[in-house]
Amino acid sequence: MASGPQPIVHGEEELPDAAHFESTARIFDTLSDPTRLRILWVLSVGDQCVCDLAAAIGVTQSAASHQLRLLRDRGLVTSKRDGKHVVYRLADAHVESLLAQGLAHAGERR
Repeated sequence: MASGPQPIVHGEEELPDAAHFESTARIFDTLSDPTRLRILWVLSVGDQCVCDLAAAIGVTQSAASHQLRLLRDRGLVTSKRDGKHVVYRLADAHVESLLAQGLAHAGERR
């Protein structure tokens, strides 16, 4: 009796499907930009509007808005309207953890 390929298991989990890996790759692709990483770092300290984020990282509001739109589209930040300002925050603790782990790992390699 021939048996088919055995599922690859990591801990208790089987290998995720291709779509899951594609989604994860898009997240890491998004995290590959230093400006976006600086935005996430500032947001890890607290919620910010575009004007304050732009000033904190030294880019124009237009550039910050462009990067925030991508971060929001990829599910890494969320936004809400506060009067005439839009305030951004990290989407969840996973984003903060990814950022912290990446910065720690890069620091070890210096």
